[in-house]
Amino acid sequence: METNHPLHHFRAAYFLFDLKAITPMHLPEYKGATLRGGFGYAFRKVVCALKNKECRECLLKEKCIYSYIFETPPPADANMMRKYPTAPHPFVLCPPLEDDLIYEAGEPIQFNLTLIGKAVDYLPYFIYTFEELGKMGLGKGKGNFSLEEVKVIKSDEGAKEKFVKETIYSGKEKILRTGFLSSTLAISPFALPSSASPLNLLFLTPTRLKFQGELTSELEFHVFFRNLLRRISLLSYFHCGQPLDVDFRGLIKESESVQTLQSNLHWYDWERYSTRQGSRMKLGGFMGSITFSGDLKSFWPYLILGESVHVGKGSSFGLGKYEILNRS
Repeated sequence: METNHPLHHFRAAYFLFDLKAITPMHLPEYKGATLRGGFGYAFRKVVCALKNKECRECLLKEKCIYSYIFETPPPADANMMRKYPTAPHPFVLCPPLEDDLIYEAGEPIQFNLTLIGKAVDYLPYFIYTFEELGKMGLGKGKGNFSLEEVKVIKSDEGAKEKFVKETIYSGKEKILRTGFLSSTLAISPFALPSSASPLNLLFLTPTRLKFQGELTSELEFHVFFRNLLRRISLLSYFHCGQPLDVDFRGLIKESESVQTLQSNLHWYDWERYSTRQGSRMKLGGFMGSITFSGDLKSFWPYLILGESVHVGKGSSFGLGKYEILNRS
């Protein structure tokens, strides 16, 4: 990324966690909410100093790692989202995408973790928390698992889009190898289609985008880009140390000229149980593929970054995951 690009300061790192079931694990079809819920429960047990206090009532909330990672209240001096109780979380837990409901003892399970900005420094806490969660158990019946390895995923620009996985933690050795901070996610665009090439997107997890206060099921590019730009802007401000210095109105205006060539999206309904609210919540979103056409040159860096940080509501537990099918 050239140093004068608005995203040059954006810091993110992408990891692969390899688990192995110790006892049978019963997980739902979409595993993201279960994975994040288990992580939050274990994380609080690991790091919270005042476990009987709600975060919003705690005097330590602005210095607490749990509060920052999992509750993410806007700082008192924030210029953005001051009326909202939480800012976007600085992580994305993307679950296994297979439909398996039962993992027998000895079977592998993998998930991806994206850490954003300051949260990259807290990788050891994520590793330790998943070690502990494996002992506590996850899913129906609290199946146990072991954390076998953690790999950092790096894009190798010299190899043109070849992604390299490097083991940085072994569950047997219990040693985290240093140097992973130098492996932050490369987001500079290379080997890209020309600006005249169509953009083919594949949404792999339910995606919840709002436009004018309503969830949208028939996607237009400007609606997608508005949601993506807002998410990246907030992540930049709250977690990467500075606001995104771009012409928001100009970019959005430009995005309105991009047209839909073909859409094969479908709505996917699913629900999860909210412990806080004591009820089941419906969290449907669209999935499938869509093709856009237009001058996309201005949007590529944001589109590429969005593959890792996701887009829309529920991103922290894996919703809004998409892939660019014709990136290289």
